[in-house]
Amino acid sequence: MLKRFALLVLAAAVGFTLNARADFQPKAEKVVDNVYAIVGPLGQRSAENDGLNANFGFVVTPAGVILIDSGASLLGAKKIEAAIARVTKQPVRWVVNTGSQDHRWLGNGYFAGKGAEVIAMRRTAATQAEYAAQHTAGLTRFLGKRMQGTEPLPAPKTLAGDSATLERGGETLELTYTHAHFPGDAWVWLPKQRVVFSGDLVYVDRLLGVLPWSSVKNGQQAFQALAALKPVRIVPGHGRVCDLAQAQRETGDYYDFLAGKVGAAAREMEPLAATLDRYADLPAFRHLENYDDLHRANMNRAFVEFEAQ
Repeated sequence: MLKRFALLVLAAAVGFTLNARADFQPKAEKVVDNVYAIVGPLGQRSAENDGLNANFGFVVTPAGVILIDSGASLLGAKKIEAAIARVTKQPVRWVVNTGSQDHRWLGNGYFAGKGAEVIAMRRTAATQAEYAAQHTAGLTRFLGKRMQGTEPLPAPKTLAGDSATLERGGETLELTYTHAHFPGDAWVWLPKQRVVFSGDLVYVDRLLGVLPWSSVKNGQQAFQALAALKPVRIVPGHGRVCDLAQAQRETGDYYDFLAGKVGAAAREMEPLAATLDRYADLPAFRHLENYDDLHRANMNRAFVEFEAQ
């Protein structure tokens, strides 16, 4: 009898743990003054995290909240809203998208439905529209029924030019294209606070991913431009809020490696397989999450990009 009772208690404990994991609740952390970050888990999108495996953020103003990126779904957007509500009673009045990857913008519709103005650079919004069906279908495979009610809404308010300045709620935001992880990706720079929301240009704690549509060349150039801003704090696309030194070690140096070593091998027409084998083990980056899964594919795609130039 006691043995059966112990097994029931253990089963209940396991069930409680699984339910807790399935109810991931994002939390806001103060970056500086009225600027906050919401740091997501480093792992894959899942039903447990509602696709919120990325970083988001917000600025509290007297006129309302400026949200940086809106989450991957209706439910994800509600969770972000709840995290904001634990900091301020101000509503989300504006949403600024840094990119077109699913978890950057598929929550737009929820906030727009509550009256928020949704804003992005023009190419960002165009890429959102281009990938909307593909990203919705792909994310549904991860989230299943938890994607119900999610309606893709590319940013209705778009900003022209290679960079743009936005004034909302007494705050200044400067958006600049990176075109690195996805075409049309951008960062958001807060010059008064000297904080940058990098979007998927900067990764720390985990290795950045080079996708078939990514550009290592653009990433390297964009990172150098970001470093020239001398930000006090960086809210990366993934990983902890960091300083420029950590971002340089874990993202800038990796872009330099891909462009400088792998890119050079491609331009010199060295064999692809030999290049991948030569640089398979890089101690400077081996500690980063997802290194074993991504590093070789990253080199492969970087080689193809520079081979074509």
